[in-house]
Amino acid sequence: MAKSMHLLWGSGSAPCWRLMITLEEKKLQGYQQKLLSFEKMEHKSKEVLEINPRGQLPTFKHGENIINESVGACLYLENQFKSQGNKLIPDSPAEQALMYQRMMEGLSFLEKMEFFVFYDFYAPEGERHDSALKRHKDNLVTELKLWESYLENVAADRYLAGGFSLADVVFFPSIACTFAYGLSPERYPKLAKYYNLLKDRPSIKATWPPKWFQFEQRSESLKEI
Repeated sequence: MAKSMHLLWGSGSAPCWRLMITLEEKKLQGYQQKLLSFEKMEHKSKEVLEINPRGQLPTFKHGENIINESVGACLYLENQFKSQGNKLIPDSPAEQALMYQRMMEGLSFLEKMEFFVFYDFYAPEGERHDSALKRHKDNLVTELKLWESYLENVAADRYLAGGFSLADVVFFPSIACTFAYGLSPERYPKLAKYYNLLKDRPSIKATWPPKWFQFEQRSESLKEI
């Protein structure tokens, strides 16, 4: 079944990584894949645009079905292969509700992190302002503190919504990215504990990005947050 799947992806992309984790969790190894370069603008190539007119990664096909939005693709795989691999949506209504809530909040977390880390990329040179950068920094700090409170009771086998679920699939790549960009584990100990609990999970280790940084100077950009 996995041989009918085709993934175009970029290294260091949290959306790409969450989809690859899901494929591992559902025991769908052996899919066709191709690593593209953001630096070379390969995500804007004809090969990508024919599948994804937005020119974004990941692009994902299962047979003739195209699902390019990573969370949608993760949900699709869980629903199509419920009895295969690890269950990623809990049965309990309470845990399921919490899973969907944290999964969607995880998208907001990534957005706030990227607005600060990649401010120079998103804002053209003539439109950059110190006040805007400070606002993005303050928004990120508020977001980090919120997730610290969410993870008050995190422990082995008890993650964002009970057991490991799509909430963790969506959120973990984003928090891993923040630590790759220099986030202090001393200032955010609960996030660090969560990161350390999950970083050696087989599906995460098997799909760990071969590189993180589009620009080397970004590697310390969260050191003082």
